Amino acid sequence: MADTQQVDPKADARSEREVARLVRRIGAFSKAHGGAEGHVAHIGERGARIVLVGEDGGWGDQVARSTAIAHEAVNRAGITVHESFDGEFAAKMKTGPYEWKRMAGMQIGG
Repeated sequence: MADTQQVDPKADARSEREVARLVRRIGAFSKAHGGAEGHVAHIGERGARIVLVGEDGGWGDQVARSTAIAHEAVNRAGITVHESFDGEFAAKMKTGPYEWKRMAGMQIGG
């Protein structure tokens, strides 16, 4: 018996819209920060997180329903994608007083 797989056109259309939305947002981030690099991280049932780091050190993220959608979005956006969030990549991120205050607050129960 041959393997058959049903294709759900509504699910495909939904995924395509999500990819297109992510590509627009990644492109806008890249334009605002003089270019961008990224990393895709699986975050469990929630999907995948796309961490973006701009050439100016600014950073942000986007969440996709799946790692497949996240990878498709970063590929279409044309940004450099890192396999791991290593020290060299993380060092490009600039943090300001807000981030330091939040991190300190988390450590002391704030």
